[in-house]
Amino acid sequence: MPRRSLYRGSRTEPQTRFLNDEQWNLIADLFLDNEMTRRGGRPPVPNRACFEGALWVLKTGAQWRMLPRQEYPSKSVVHGRFKLWVEAGLIKKAWRRLLKTKAKLGQLDLTILIGDGTFAPAKKGANTLATPKSAEAARSCC
Repeated sequence: MPRRSLYRGSRTEPQTRFLNDEQWNLIADLFLDNEMTRRGGRPPVPNRACFEGALWVLKTGAQWRMLPRQEYPSKSVVHGRFKLWVEAGLIKKAWRRLLKTKAKLGQLDLTILIGDGTFAPAKKGANTLATPKSAEAARSCC
């Protein structure tokens, strides 16, 4: 019996969308789906599913390998598309469109901004800065 990965997320997690249809329609023209070719092969994965998977990773802060299998396409497809979209500047364009729409509707509140620094580990597990090399005692070999 093959072992299942322990890092895949819960099967009981509710299926959620980060964007409603109206929001997706604002940015859908940036992420055009690939057409099926005459040569056959697998049908392309829809871009909305990949975009939603990338948003899941960004919102949760989880690793790509933890992307829930039941809700989103494979981690390699989602990560590959996300990487292409970032390099092409499409993620920034989509973000700007969505923010402009929120601002026009008066739903954008910039009075509270939060910077999250939990991703920065402390060096050597210390709470204070490490002593500089010049302050350390000289070492001798004998």
